[in-house]
Amino acid sequence: MKQFKIIFAAFFLLIAINNTYAQDNNNPWQIGFGVNAVDFYPTNASPSTDLTTLHGSTVWYDEFFNADDHYNMIPAITRLSVGRYITKGFSFEAVGSLNKIEHIGDNSASDLSYYGLDGTLKYDINNIVGETGWFDPYLAVGGGYTWMDNWGTGTVNGGVGANIWFNDNIGLNIETKYKHTFDSSIIQHFQHSAGIVIKFGGTDTDGDGIYDKNDACPDVFGLEEFNGCPDSDNDGIIDSEDACPEIAGLAELNGCPDADADGIADKDDACPNAKGTKANNGCPDTDGDGVVDKDDACPKVVGPKENKGCPWPDTDNDGVADKDDKCINEAGPASNNGCPEKAAEVLKAIEGVFQTVYFNIGSSAIKSEGVTKLDAVVEIMNKYSEIKTSIASGYADSTGSTKFNQKLSEKRANAVKEYLISKGVSTDRISTEAFGEANPAAANNTSKGRALNRRVEVKLVD
Repeated sequence: MKQFKIIFAAFFLLIAINNTYAQDNNNPWQIGFGVNAVDFYPTNASPSTDLTTLHGSTVWYDEFFNADDHYNMIPAITRLSVGRYITKGFSFEAVGSLNKIEHIGDNSASDLSYYGLDGTLKYDINNIVGETGWFDPYLAVGGGYTWMDNWGTGTVNGGVGANIWFNDNIGLNIETKYKHTFDSSIIQHFQHSAGIVIKFGGTDTDGDGIYDKNDACPDVFGLEEFNGCPDSDNDGIIDSEDACPEIAGLAELNGCPDADADGIADKDDACPNAKGTKANNGCPDTDGDGVVDKDDACPKVVGPKENKGCPWPDTDNDGVADKDDKCINEAGPASNNGCPEKAAEVLKAIEGVFQTVYFNIGSSAIKSEGVTKLDAVVEIMNKYSEIKTSIASGYADSTGSTKFNQKLSEKRANAVKEYLISKGVSTDRISTEAFGEANPAAANNTSKGRALNRRVEVKLVD
């Protein structure tokens, strides 16, 4: 019954430790299987005639490696272990072992059965000296219970060991521990072991082969060289730091491409396939007129933005753009709005030419004296093409209704226009306007005044 209490206590201790430190998910579990050897000789035992004690005295570690004479072994799997990582280099291990005792020191024994159940607290020496990779030495201390044939005793254990890892999960374990007994029927002894150990139980949420504890991106499948983070476009920049994670790019542009090599990432480049400047959002301006080529109708000729980067047309090449040139087909200085300066004789011919043609009451027929005046106008206009326009302004007196007089003034103006055209003056050089009885030249309360108001005024303009 006492033995079962001890076994139960050891099992409970293992469960308690597992529950307490179950939060460590980086391969926290370790199982092992192998062989063990029990050696009673080099433990400084006292002399005794009891079969279970040494015959004669020994000193510590005397003939420690004399396996042929002192080691008790069975050529089978005789040791099983289950361990759980705790924290900061500490782990707990439960070990069960069996053996057959044929040598107790220099004495022979008749195949005594040997069973051990131990709980061990282990400390990884790499936690002090630094990670050594495949070689993982440790110190061990603990206790347990040992049975040998009909005898049983509690033990206090201490030892050293090492795991030699073949890869991240499988390795070779070697261990030597001293077991101090509390019942003289079973003297203190060494137990050596060797076997295979397997680590498992780590959490890898994203299944990328990198445990969450060491995974900088535990929820996203990634690469080992980037600590478990993805690099979707394989440009050497992890997605979380890549401004363009789906397109391979340059480190200096935060992972974004620059197709035209102008130093501006394509995503920020208004002209990603044409090398440009930052001031123009990555677009070129070949002629430097402030209008980028893609918006410039004349990319190689300087021109204003208002005309899509093209120079304003200058039909007569007088240096005055057509938009400002009042004489687009004739060269002239800007001081004269692009029109040629008139010769003195032209100016003199135009100056003061203001003819008034008078009409009979209610009539739009041109009188003979009016014809003479209009012929003088025709002569000047036909002689000087520089004179662009004549204006015929028709009027009426107050006789009759306002509506009638308006119509009558229009007829009189048109009569003058038609006469000038009939004499060879181009239609586009003549314009008309009608004012009816407005703007009288004299008072309408006398016949003389009314006669002066029945008129068409002809004026030459440049």
